[in-house]
Amino acid sequence: MYWGMFLSQFWKDLRAQKLRSALTILGIVWGTVSIVLLLGFGTGMGDQMSKTFHGLGNGIVIVFQGITSRPFEGFNRGRSITLREEDAELIRRQTTQLAAISPEYEKEDVALSHGDNRVSVLVSGVLPEFGEMRNLIPEPGGRFLDALDVRYRRRVLFLGDKVKTDLFGDAAAVGEQVLLSGTPFTVIGVMKHKAQDSDYSGRDSDKIHIPCTTFATLFSATEASYIILQAKSPELNPEVTKDVYRILGRKYRFDPTDREALRVWDTTEIDRFFGLFVGGFNAFVGVVGAFTLVVGAIGVSNIMNAVVEERTREIGIKMALGAKKRFIRSQILLETLLVTGTGGLLGFLISWLIAVSVARLDLGDYIGTPTISPLVALVTVSLLGFVGALAGYGPARRASEVNPVVALKS
Repeated sequence: MYWGMFLSQFWKDLRAQKLRSALTILGIVWGTVSIVLLLGFGTGMGDQMSKTFHGLGNGIVIVFQGITSRPFEGFNRGRSITLREEDAELIRRQTTQLAAISPEYEKEDVALSHGDNRVSVLVSGVLPEFGEMRNLIPEPGGRFLDALDVRYRRRVLFLGDKVKTDLFGDAAAVGEQVLLSGTPFTVIGVMKHKAQDSDYSGRDSDKIHIPCTTFATLFSATEASYIILQAKSPELNPEVTKDVYRILGRKYRFDPTDREALRVWDTTEIDRFFGLFVGGFNAFVGVVGAFTLVVGAIGVSNIMNAVVEERTREIGIKMALGAKKRFIRSQILLETLLVTGTGGLLGFLISWLIAVSVARLDLGDYIGTPTISPLVALVTVSLLGFVGALAGYGPARRASEVNPVVALKS
């Protein structure tokens, strides 16, 4: 019975103050749209940044050749430390926290041709596990390198998607023969397109990958360009990095604390930066949205004060007939929350329509896809509840303190 009476009175108040009510609800709508869209776009942008960065790989560590910066065991500083294919196996055997590792040979500006089409590519020689570490996912119908390709030095290659388009256009490439530096190779797979904004030697879409053993034979290579590794867990990367310095320091006789002897890029450091950046950005826009809602709350508080002023006599009659103070407070608070909730609901609807519309514009690679996640909804609902309670407390307290005798004389 109370709910029906509260709703009836709420509707009567809205109709009595149409313009003021509309402007008040509009303030809440605007505040809700602001906070939901700001948080939604912030979440979408963060997800897109993480996705494009992880085009490089998930939690990988890249080891580069270096130059010693301090003398060690009779050797002067300034020695070049080079990497070899067997170093990867040495690290694999002596590190217990390793999930995957691969040497990587590289050679730039190698001629690749098919029929009359000819391109210059960067050739990468790797082990099969390199593909999973670097998120090189083959398109349906193809595959990445496997252990037999490495063991038998097969002349097979995996094409970056841009290289495939340059050579084959829209035609199928898997199973076709190409000439790599004049040597026939078979295409076994094409990389599925991926977003990538980080690299250490070029985008994967512009590269081709062949077995490291085939690379060493074809180009008479003895030095690996890099060693790529992945720990069992990203949290173990610092420990694995120390093992790399220790193991290779013992082999090549350099100080394992000399960070110039080998240059190491732990990509999880960028992950942590992105996490802090996105978290800080969302906190900032959340505060901005909260202040916007607080401004709306001032309007709600004003209209509820006007409602109390207009209904002073009615409130006095109710209290004279036995209505308790908590009943009067509850009625005003409920009406305040209904105003706030109405504006919040409309704001959510408008935000959802905008998010869906933006998602259909296919701008995800640039600004991300706005995501109205459960966390965003929870934060917004919590703020709306706080704003409603804050706006309604003063008027509700004022209404409950009305003196029935004074009210009836007014």
